Amino acid sequence: MSRIAETLVPARLGTGFRWLLASSWISQLGDGIALAAGPLLVASLTGDALLVALAATVQWLPPLLFGLLAGALTDRLDRRLIVVTVDVARAVVLAVLTLAVATDRVSIVAVLAALFLLATAEVFADNSSQTLVPMLVARDDLAIANSRLQTGFITVNQLAGPPLGAALFTVGAAWALGVQAVVIALGAVLVTRIVLPARAPSTGPRRALRHDIAEGLRWAVAHPAVRTLVLTITIFNVTFGAAWSVLVLYATERLGLGEVGFGLVTTVGAVGGIAGSLAYGWITRRISLSDLMRVGLVVETLTHLALALTSSPWVALPVFFVFGAHAFIWGTTSVAVRQRAVPQELQGRVGSVNVVGVYGGLVVGSGIGGVLAQHSGVTAPFWFAFAGSAVFVVLIWRSLRHIAHADEQPVAA
Repeated sequence: MSRIAETLVPARLGTGFRWLLASSWISQLGDGIALAAGPLLVASLTGDALLVALAATVQWLPPLLFGLLAGALTDRLDRRLIVVTVDVARAVVLAVLTLAVATDRVSIVAVLAALFLLATAEVFADNSSQTLVPMLVARDDLAIANSRLQTGFITVNQLAGPPLGAALFTVGAAWALGVQAVVIALGAVLVTRIVLPARAPSTGPRRALRHDIAEGLRWAVAHPAVRTLVLTITIFNVTFGAAWSVLVLYATERLGLGEVGFGLVTTVGAVGGIAGSLAYGWITRRISLSDLMRVGLVVETLTHLALALTSSPWVALPVFFVFGAHAFIWGTTSVAVRQRAVPQELQGRVGSVNVVGVYGGLVVGSGIGGVLAQHSGVTAPFWFAFAGSAVFVVLIWRSLRHIAHADEQPVAA
């Protein structure tokens, strides 16, 4: 057992990281339960397609509305305390919602409000918890530490959580919500066990939050590697969002997989992510970070092309498997690069710039994908994604050399 633990979470990563990892995996289980229970609860209360779509929108808005604020507060306040506080708040909201469902006093408005509050709290929790990693782990171990966190996201959030959430919902909606509340609260308790190194006290008068936010934006724009990362993530989420916004239609109509088959697409991608996590250490010892990211962008571009061309599930499913591995490897690498490059006092704010880029790209891309699919067919968003990605890869190719030495690039004051 100790040998397995050493393989999964090497002792050199430290006890603090092990507590953080345990908390992350537990919280991911709660979020995975919500992936199934949330939409099922909304659908059980209304058949209005607009309200069903609105449920997704209210969960995407908080990162855009509060992402930069969350980053500024993360760099000002006790990061561990932020995670604990907002996770407790999430558990309380879920407990109230559970009680409302159990007593049959819930409405669709109350559910939408709860989803917005939960998504808002998650913005602050995710931003702060991500900044804890470079405080607990040595620079050279950031890649492996983030890969372990990502492994939990794939296995617990994507694979285990949704089936458990659906099963609990069939027993009763209150059961699904109640279990999620308990799991989130347990994650908060585990975070309290983490002992962080002392942070240098701030000097000088405290500035307004808008000055802190502006400082993070300026730093991200001025740093070549981080600027390249944010730009790449934003553009590639526009193309990804366009294609994946109609994925359910692509799987059911183009591939003929049906509703169960659509679930299989997610499962196959998650299995690919697990394969990527198992191979990540071996890969990063042999391929530089800049080359790894270049390969990943090429893989994503070719993924869109392959899906645009095929109508066979036997071709598409292996493509989703490869894409799942790519998504894990590229996502883990980009986080590690940013954590290596950004000073501790700016981790929250620069990370929030990245979050705004991610969700901004998804929102824009999903709008483009919906319009293209409506007027030109379900494969049109995939052709757009391929063309847009290919052009951007050519334009960004040389700039990716900055990634290799991200932590060696000074930023002018």
